[in-house]
Amino acid sequence: MKIILFGAPGSGKGTQAEFISKKYNIPQISTGNILRNIIKKKNSNSTLKECIENGKLINDNLIIDLIKNRIKKTDCHKGFILDGFPRTLIQAIEMNNQNILIDYIIEFDISNELIYERILGRRVHEPSGRTYHIIFNPPQIPEKDNITQENLVIRKDDTKKIIQKRLLEYLNIKNTIIQYYKNQLNNKKIQYHKIDASKSIYEIQKKIKNILT
Repeated sequence: MKIILFGAPGSGKGTQAEFISKKYNIPQISTGNILRNIIKKKNSNSTLKECIENGKLINDNLIIDLIKNRIKKTDCHKGFILDGFPRTLIQAIEMNNQNILIDYIIEFDISNELIYERILGRRVHEPSGRTYHIIFNPPQIPEKDNITQENLVIRKDDTKKIIQKRLLEYLNIKNTIIQYYKNQLNNKKIQYHKIDASKSIYEIQKKIKNILT
């Protein structure tokens, strides 16, 4: 089961990827988490760090290599969830050229107004990547991770200025990439589904279960 979760930042991809990962026992592969882990290491690429913290797109070749190496690991043999990839048409085409075939594409559709509300209220447990929201998905103890009780943080890229930049970038590429996959629907075993991401977490999970059953 190979799945792409597609949607604007703040549309709920990360939260639903966690749900799918646990229910179907396949790993969630978040390019954002991979990149953030890289820049935590000593002697990390300063240009890469600047791009991430300012919401800029990363070089296609670097992203493609990171994904290729990740899905070679044994935990991906039964499938995987791609969260935040592909972000450009080049990435989508190269993934197809590498014979990385996808079974499901799930697009999360949501208004910009709700995106701002969601992102500005987001809190993250950095070591694991678990995400919370102070209103929609609060931790059991305020500002603490449910499992480790470690402090939650606000990501550096969760600001109004960077959200606006990321939304513009997403809108610029959205139609191109979605259309690229839609053109393949008749020729390959790919299912495309659009979900109303303004619904509650549990309503969305029910919809996802119906899609993947």
